[in-house]
Amino acid sequence: MKEVTDISPGGLATCDLQVGGMDCASCAASIERSLATLDGVESVRVDVVGGRVRIGYAKGAVAHTDLVSAIRRVGFSVEERREQEPAQPTEQGTGATPGFWARRGRLSVTIASGVLLLIGLLLGWAGAASIVTTPLLILSAVAGGWFIVPKGLRAARSRALDMNFLMSVAAVGAGAIGQWGEAASAMFLFAVAQLLETYSMDRARNAIQALMSLSPTEATVQRNGQDLTIPVSEVSIGETILVRPGQKIPLDGVVVSGRSAVDQAPITGESMPVDKEVGAEVFAGSINAQGSLDVRVTKHVEDTTLARIIHAVEEAQSAKAPAQTFVDRFARIYTPAVVAAAILIAIVPPLLGIGTWGAWIYRSLTMLVVACPCALVISTPITIVSGLAGAARAGILIKGGRYLEQLGAITVVALDKTGTLTEGRPVVTDVVALSRGTSEEEVLRLAAAVERHSEHPLARAVVEHASRLGVTIPLASGFESLVARGASASVDGYRVYLGNARLMHERGLLTPELEAALLLLEADGKTAVVVATERAAQREPLGVIAIADQVRSEARNSIAALVAHGIKPIMLTGDTQGTASAVAMQLGINEVHAQLLPDDKVRIVRDLEARGERVGFVGDGVNDAPALAAATVGIAMGAAATDVALETADVALMADDLMKLPVAITLSEQVLGIIKQNIAFAIAIKAVFLVLAATGHATLWMAVAADMGASLAVVANGLRARHVNG
Repeated sequence: MKEVTDISPGGLATCDLQVGGMDCASCAASIERSLATLDGVESVRVDVVGGRVRIGYAKGAVAHTDLVSAIRRVGFSVEERREQEPAQPTEQGTGATPGFWARRGRLSVTIASGVLLLIGLLLGWAGAASIVTTPLLILSAVAGGWFIVPKGLRAARSRALDMNFLMSVAAVGAGAIGQWGEAASAMFLFAVAQLLETYSMDRARNAIQALMSLSPTEATVQRNGQDLTIPVSEVSIGETILVRPGQKIPLDGVVVSGRSAVDQAPITGESMPVDKEVGAEVFAGSINAQGSLDVRVTKHVEDTTLARIIHAVEEAQSAKAPAQTFVDRFARIYTPAVVAAAILIAIVPPLLGIGTWGAWIYRSLTMLVVACPCALVISTPITIVSGLAGAARAGILIKGGRYLEQLGAITVVALDKTGTLTEGRPVVTDVVALSRGTSEEEVLRLAAAVERHSEHPLARAVVEHASRLGVTIPLASGFESLVARGASASVDGYRVYLGNARLMHERGLLTPELEAALLLLEADGKTAVVVATERAAQREPLGVIAIADQVRSEARNSIAALVAHGIKPIMLTGDTQGTASAVAMQLGINEVHAQLLPDDKVRIVRDLEARGERVGFVGDGVNDAPALAAATVGIAMGAAATDVALETADVALMADDLMKLPVAITLSEQVLGIIKQNIAFAIAIKAVFLVLAATGHATLWMAVAADMGASLAVVANGLRARHVNG
């Protein structure tokens, strides 16, 4: 049991309880109704799949023990669990491992019910007297209802039309009119269906439990010259942990010694291991390959990227999608209406002299069984949580069912350029020699000598390029930064100038040949750095180095995939129009908005939405936060390394991989398709059997089989959403 108190100015607190035994929407209704009877309870949110109940209450107006008692009163267990202790999936739900009877009791009585029913029916078909068969059938019904009837009675006390209550009434009613075979068959089939439904629900819960199991519970810490294995909760920030080959990394940190390839797929969804060396960031839950790493811990266990992912997915489970909200509203009207119709069918025809009381009561009992909309109500949350868990395994964190559903409906994707469509760091693309007798290597050599003294990103790009090509960089002296124009230094006894066209114009070096070269490079969206020398009375431009932010290798395929989905891509950037247009042309983006401030991006997003577009905005989650918040769906890139992105975005692509965006949209479309299939199937089954029940063509056991069969079918169909077909 985990209580989290969050006192607001109004004096409200919240309490999260781990509840066992929840298997369907009617369970949630029973808990909600029971808690609603307590004074001081302001809100109740039940997450059936996650096995959690969040209660908002006025502190002091209701005791914590009263909240627990209200849940236990309607037949559910409340498990004790420490905040950082992962829950284990069980037959009763998530929480501590139950005892033998709790694990095996339901299975045992169900088997007993089935055996007694089979013997009773076989003896009946063999011609045995009812005095022999009836006790066997009664015992079968009692065994089948051993767990069902008590839950039904508790639900009735909380005024919830629970399926357990409806089944109990139907079985007792069938027995009262002498249909003990029907009563026993109904109870046995319902008991079997509940076992299967619990198993199916646990499979959905295990999708989240699989995320929890990614993180090791222990870490090897280097203390006082010794390697000590201790629980991860006892490791402090700043301590150094040892991660051996093949081990999972237990905590987020920075590599301080060693080199290895790390499989980050559990966190970022990247298919290939990533090389890590000193200074590289690593994430809890990722897997070290062949090398040994010493890692300085940067986050507590509860704050790691993996922990935040798990928390976000758990929170997302209880954030209802629009489809789920519609289904819940439909069920609230539908169920009472069908129950009222069943009562009328039981009473009105016999009063009018049409048929016998027994026949019409039997029909009404069959309608009661059909009435509970389990299949309809459980279909959507199962599909949503399966989709959320599947997305998380693929490195896509979606903050809730609403955003999962909205992803598949967006019509425009607005993308930031730097760091989203491009790598976000400048690299040298061209080295052009202009002076006769001067090689490209000489141009690069002189430029690197000057730029070694600068911290400017363009300077670093020049030095890195020279080093990568093995160019010997000479020493420079007398470095001078020329604000807004470039820099100069003395190399090999003469002055070397690096800068833009403005600097060359001031120095009298802007020749027609140089100007043509600059125009050509700038037309391609590249930044041109001119290298020139002054030797005594001789001045001349030696060459030009072109620098650009490289387009991501996967960006063009990602844009093409968006267009194939019928989504219009547009670029929003603070960069110049020329640079933005050049990048857009490479990627096949036709609409570009350049030289924008953050507020301008927000304005464009809102203008698009005002025209009826549903906008997804993709940015880095930090300086694009206003636009992320304004969009229909805000999507952050590379969120594994950005805490802000996990907080601000509705969807976070954990790796720097833009192809995850069309994958996320494909997943959303798959989930929406499955939800529609489930809703249509559940309503169709209900409609058919309501008609059959009302006309007397459906038996009680057929109604049970149809109702629970439909529930199991939609659950199985919903579980398909765990697998992303991107």
